[in-house]
Amino acid sequence: MLLFLVQVQGARLVPVPEPAEAATKCAASSVEVETVNTGEKAGYDAVFEVTVRNRCPCAVRGVSLRSEGFASSVSVDPRLFRRDGRDYLVGDGRRIEAAAAVRFRYAWDRAFRMVPAVVHDDCT
Repeated sequence: MLLFLVQVQGARLVPVPEPAEAATKCAASSVEVETVNTGEKAGYDAVFEVTVRNRCPCAVRGVSLRSEGFASSVSVDPRLFRRDGRDYLVGDGRRIEAAAAVRFRYAWDRAFRMVPAVVHDDCT
């Protein structure tokens, strides 16, 4: 019986590690970029609408897209999309909540390829 009590007491002294809960980290791949030809024209150029959607389960901020050679024959609201070094900053770098999106339009003779380059998550 004494042996049994020692084993129980020993078991109480050994801490049981709790499973670690890894914080969700959102990569650039968590941001979806969709470009749609609206069918509208700006002069001779087609008008495209770009939707940048956060597919991460938590908010993201500082989202930048890479788009080689981007140009537009109409002005793009710089609060929505503007050159920032090599890339283009989306939504002034502000938070984009989970499942939310930022949209902007541009006009050119073709659509530009845009891919997420930088994403900072606000996961806790």
